[in-house]
Amino acid sequence: MRGIAFERYDRQIRVFGKNGQRKLSKSKVLIVGVGGLGCLASLYLTAAGIGKLILIDRGRVEWSNLNRQILYSPADIGKIKVRVASVKLKELNPEVEIEGICTEVNYENAEDFVKEVDLVVDGLDNYRGRFAVNRACIEKDRPFIHGAVHGMMGQMTTIIPGKGPCLKCIVPGEPPALEVIPILNTTPAVIASLEVTEAIKLLTGIGSPAIGKLIIYDGEEMTFHEIRVARRKNCEDCGYRN
Repeated sequence: MRGIAFERYDRQIRVFGKNGQRKLSKSKVLIVGVGGLGCLASLYLTAAGIGKLILIDRGRVEWSNLNRQILYSPADIGKIKVRVASVKLKELNPEVEIEGICTEVNYENAEDFVKEVDLVVDGLDNYRGRFAVNRACIEKDRPFIHGAVHGMMGQMTTIIPGKGPCLKCIVPGEPPALEVIPILNTTPAVIASLEVTEAIKLLTGIGSPAIGKLIIYDGEEMTFHEIRVARRKNCEDCGYRN
């Protein structure tokens, strides 16, 4: 790598080398949900030089999004999120292929999306969608980097089928859905940064992923805690792999 490409990625190449950058440039990543988590995750992955980024979200930009979903501006109100995000990410890094799909991920279509990529990043705000992606990643043997936020708190873990617990092992039942989730604008920035760090580690082969670790961030107390989590033999999603 030389010239403009080398200059763009110079600082991270010093971390994982030119071969690591080549691996990133050949990788395909799916981000499900382009809200608070997905906006930040897509920005950092695009800036890092991922080969292709697929964004899935059926939503349109609303005023209440603007405190934390930093890909959007007041001029984008009412527009389809993935379309706005695709344009702005392409402006950030023309070397990255961006595909935006305006739909909802569910149990019927999740496998079709997951099978096309190397890993999946969780940008969702509900567990129904997360569980659909979790099962699809298990069936297609793809890593799933989970993140969730609420108020000034967040959590993250890395799920690799057959090597540790899946999301259903950790959260067996669907938590009650809130009509409106309270959120400080910096909380998704913290968790999305952790998700992207894990994604880059997996794609380049550096470091140790957070398999079997649920990382809990508490912004109010400014603490991070690590909770060890294990597979459940009777898990309805991954138990058959035991």
